[in-house]
Amino acid sequence: MRKTGTTADGGASANYREVIALTGPLLPVLSFLARLPTATIQFGSVLLVARTSGSLTAAGLTGGALALGQVACGPLVGRLADRRGQRAVVLAFSLANALAIAGLVAGALAGLPTPVLAVLGAAAGATVPQIGPMARTRLVALARRAGARESTVGAAFSFESTLDEISFVLGPALVGMAAVTAHPGYALGGAAALVGLCGTGFALHRTGSVAPVPERRDGPAPTPQESRNTTRVPRSVHSLRAALALQGAMFGACQAGITALTERLGQPDQAGLVYAAMGVMSAVAGLSMAALPARVGLTARRRTATAAAFALSLPLLWADGLPALYATVTVLGVAYAPHLITVFGLTERVVPPARLAEAMAVATSALVGGQALAVAGTGRLAESYGPAAAFGAASLAAALACVIALTARPASYTGRTAAGDRHARVPDQPPSPSR
Repeated sequence: MRKTGTTADGGASANYREVIALTGPLLPVLSFLARLPTATIQFGSVLLVARTSGSLTAAGLTGGALALGQVACGPLVGRLADRRGQRAVVLAFSLANALAIAGLVAGALAGLPTPVLAVLGAAAGATVPQIGPMARTRLVALARRAGARESTVGAAFSFESTLDEISFVLGPALVGMAAVTAHPGYALGGAAALVGLCGTGFALHRTGSVAPVPERRDGPAPTPQESRNTTRVPRSVHSLRAALALQGAMFGACQAGITALTERLGQPDQAGLVYAAMGVMSAVAGLSMAALPARVGLTARRRTATAAAFALSLPLLWADGLPALYATVTVLGVAYAPHLITVFGLTERVVPPARLAEAMAVATSALVGGQALAVAGTGRLAESYGPAAAFGAASLAAALACVIALTARPASYTGRTAAGDRHARVPDQPPSPSR
């Protein structure tokens, strides 16, 4: 029977202990190391091709093709995992991704033509094993099977999002260090080895065969039409994906603005440190989410996070020096992870369990796609009109995400009844005392 309780009866640390108890200490280490290459190859491919070809155009095309491959094929990887199980799919894609990254490095070092490098970049993106979405899906399945409290499920999302934040801060930093001290090819070679080894470890871990909690019915077996209805992804999930695309666009526009401003100030090397400041603060805010009381529902959290992101992004329009930039961007990081965690939590409640890995992969693709498009588009804006133009685009994306949060309210998945499923999900808002 499902345990009851809130974060108040154990605090955030107790919730995180419950999360680790579900998986054991090895799985989070494997999942973190296996997802680190994903944060490395985007930036690394651009630096690698720029170094070997001397062409920023070739570097941009290769990096863009890599992002496009990841966005296009990520949902397919998730769908395969839902149908075939994570173990075989993650194992195959981890090994394929390692080979694809190694091929890109070899091609760049050999001086292959730009179209060939773009194809190799697309292959590296298309074979990303989607460790982040898989880890979220696996952890939720473990929590649901164990009858864990909703606060523990929320802590699982906070924990996974924090691992993402740390990887996306550490990955580019490692690539930058390799580029300065030796060659970006070393960073990408390390990424290939890491995804091959740790991706394999993640796939073969004892939890790799865990499937989503199955439907339970007390009546007759469902008809084919009923089965289709209970595995259909509702249209309300699209608002969540749009919100993640806008969040990615906000982050991408901030990246372009930060890069332009640090270059204008004659200190381009500071850009990476500014990104890191945002990422560290975001990770801290993400970990703190597990301490929020259960009475603060997901809808309220989402609206607060988007409103905060919009309000805290506005000072960027007037940032004209490094101290102001560091202060503003660091504070802005407070809103980033909470929105990400909340939208992933809502996605888990909206989609059928049998489509969860696919839904998480689509959500991640929306985030990556929004960021890639924003970096490309707002980079030109910043070159033509200055950093404030890119920062203005970031504020606009945050405002649109806030509008979506205020107007859309995805309903919880209703394919199961509480009487027929002991793992039925709870609403994102607690019932009022009068009910």
